[in-house]
Amino acid sequence: MATIIFPSPIFGPIKSRRLGISLGINLLPGDGKVCTFDCLYCECGFNSSHRSRTPLPTHAQVIEALEQQLKKMQDEGTAPDVLTFAGNGEPTVHPQFAQIIDDTLALRDKYFPNAKVSVLTNSTMITRPAVFEALKKVDNNILKLDTVDPKYIALVDRPNAAYKLPDIIEKLQQFGGKAVIQTMFLKGFVDGVNVDNTGNTYVLPWIEAVKKIAPREVMIYTIDRETPQEGLQKATREELDRIVELLQREGIKASASY
Repeated sequence: MATIIFPSPIFGPIKSRRLGISLGINLLPGDGKVCTFDCLYCECGFNSSHRSRTPLPTHAQVIEALEQQLKKMQDEGTAPDVLTFAGNGEPTVHPQFAQIIDDTLALRDKYFPNAKVSVLTNSTMITRPAVFEALKKVDNNILKLDTVDPKYIALVDRPNAAYKLPDIIEKLQQFGGKAVIQTMFLKGFVDGVNVDNTGNTYVLPWIEAVKKIAPREVMIYTIDRETPQEGLQKATREELDRIVELLQREGIKASASY
């Protein structure tokens, strides 16, 4: 089982399937995971396999390291397409997330004003006002919604904190058309249970929720690397293209990463 643990607080730049040349910002420790989900497909592995022994990087450490890297890239003539909050878990759990977003936007404007600021989040913390307001400020708030089936979420996404799906969907609606929804589609069996969410049983109710949210766009994707859970498989290109077409029929901008 191969897993990826990212350096902290800055990593890359790397080539992202969806975002282009991305400079990563990891608000979590560099020696383990901190996440409100424990997804079976997470490229960083299971939470229990990667317990951190070090604290979260401080606000000052993040911003100092980010400015140093941006200065270096400017000197080298290498422009990032995006500054991406990602890494070893859920970035919005950082207690200074909102302040870090404000300072990151200021540094972006100073060094690379054409770069976008993106946050990859599992949406679990968006009911917190400070997190919600910070996510409204960034260019791409990429918000996870893998399904609207609570049993599937419990089996595959495995929240380890309170997760009330109706509250999450209601809050996603409040982004006022500026949300970017991100959904993982996969196949396979877990302890004898079929976790294929590419069929209409899962897709059609999910699309109805997406219509209520009215996002700016939807990004769907599938497994790209080895997963900690055995028995998971990639969704096919044809399956992802079908889901994109269903979304587009509803007037929703959508794209797939294979």
